[in-house]
Amino acid sequence: MILAFDGSSIDGAAYTDIVDLARHSPAWLDDTVSAWSTYGLGLFAVLMAIGWWHARRAGATTSLIALAVPFVVLVAYAVNTGLKLLVREDRPCQSLHVTPLEACPAPGDWSFPSNHAAIAAAAAVALLFVSRRLGAVAVVAACVMAVSRVWVGAHYPHDVVAGVAVGAVVALLAMTALRRNPQALAQRIAASRLRPLLAAT
Repeated sequence: MILAFDGSSIDGAAYTDIVDLARHSPAWLDDTVSAWSTYGLGLFAVLMAIGWWHARRAGATTSLIALAVPFVVLVAYAVNTGLKLLVREDRPCQSLHVTPLEACPAPGDWSFPSNHAAIAAAAAVALLFVSRRLGAVAVVAACVMAVSRVWVGAHYPHDVVAGVAVGAVVALLAMTALRRNPQALAQRIAASRLRPLLAAT
């Protein structure tokens, strides 16, 4: 039997209050939040594609930075998953025996930090390096994603806060490092068959 961390002592009461509020909220609100919690990450993929498409008209260096966004998100996801395996915190629905909107995951599907929150935050911060406007939209969407994961009962509040922190820090470090000297890599890609990815034809 795998021993798992019980995070209910941190903010279990807040989690229970939020899940109880969701349980007594209008069905249309719960359905909307649940749909966003499940499918909302798709919006970040759309924003990345838009950012890349517009960046191609601004030059190879700008395009390279835009192209890096999904890879940075993957790195943030990997780091966050590593932390999940290290901490091994049970889902709140398992520790507190509540019935959330979202089906309770099986034991071993760890809760801390939230992958959804980490992915959303990483995408939002990375997109700020591509476009302030797209980044601002992504920041708002990331905050809503984090809240939704608690609302549907998938995570404690501290899970999503940690996920946001992980995603934001990884993206900030990676994008800052890339922006310092992207010209050499951009030139190499521009000289290859991948050139259409960097510049509009």
